[in-house]
Amino acid sequence: MGEERFLSPDEVRDDSTNKSLRPRTLKEYIGQSRVRKRLGISIEAAKVREEALDHVLLAGPPGLGKTTMAHIIANELGSDIYITSGPVIEKQGDLAAILTGLERNDVIFIDEIHRLNRNVEEILYSAMEDFQLDIMIGKGPSARSIRLDLNPFTLVGATTRSGLIGAPLRNRFGMILEMEFYPDEDLKQIIHRSSLLLGISIVEDAALLLARRSRGTPRIANRLLRRVRDIVTIEGGSEITIDTVESAMTLLSIDEDGLDAMDKKILTVIIENYRGGPAGLKAIAASVGIEPETISEVYEPFLLQTGFLVRTNRGRMVTDKAYRHLGIIGEGSSSLLWDYGDRKDEGEA
Repeated sequence: MGEERFLSPDEVRDDSTNKSLRPRTLKEYIGQSRVRKRLGISIEAAKVREEALDHVLLAGPPGLGKTTMAHIIANELGSDIYITSGPVIEKQGDLAAILTGLERNDVIFIDEIHRLNRNVEEILYSAMEDFQLDIMIGKGPSARSIRLDLNPFTLVGATTRSGLIGAPLRNRFGMILEMEFYPDEDLKQIIHRSSLLLGISIVEDAALLLARRSRGTPRIANRLLRRVRDIVTIEGGSEITIDTVESAMTLLSIDEDGLDAMDKKILTVIIENYRGGPAGLKAIAASVGIEPETISEVYEPFLLQTGFLVRTNRGRMVTDKAYRHLGIIGEGSSSLLWDYGDRKDEGEA
């Protein structure tokens, strides 16, 4: 349980101190250069025109800084931010109450916006497009619609599954920005910045080693950094070294490529039970004992990004790299992987 949770990109209770590590401006933000550049230009233009910033959809795997970016947008605009999430907004009235309470050019951040109830989502259309709210009063033949004017606002939506957002809502976002996994060099800079804020020094090579174990995700990098800091504190040291990082990673069962026990179990199951694939997501989930959504949203993005897994129209397949990493001599065919590797998995095998 501990190993599975530790490398999860989803926020856990132990991540509460990460809020103090968050950058507050685009200048402080490390990485995601294309996203920062587009936002920077649009924010400055909106401030010059004294208008609300276009609505922004931030898409990408969890832990990459979508919530942090929403706060930065509000800070750069000099506006207040209201934070909620798709599952929390159960009725149209819940969202209407939030929207009517916004001041001019405020920001509303809806996390997991793909999980909005469709009835709730419908009232967003006119709100986002015309800054007006259509509300039905009463039921049956006596029901009537009233229209309320709203203060101009910016909706920032975050999603890990942009494909689940319908076209009517997607088309109302002025900017759709894809957040990508961070390269090791960017993560190293983030680790250096966080270590200063946490009051601990870290040598250059140790920071890079920690970055390589962080699965391209700042949230995981900061989580690992705090655990390594704990070891230094207990040992009475004042600096994080390579030896400290290696000891911590051994303790946490995280290998040199950032894979933990569950990552290896998923790959091994596909190899041993399905001859390397293709295998359907539900079949894999049943074999390893976790939910299909957990595999597709938490584990799979990193395995795909690092080339240990490919997703095909027939199911998931492990790559030759996975066989080598696990030390397994298999029957996988590189030609078969290339044949299906660039096809999107629209269904289950």
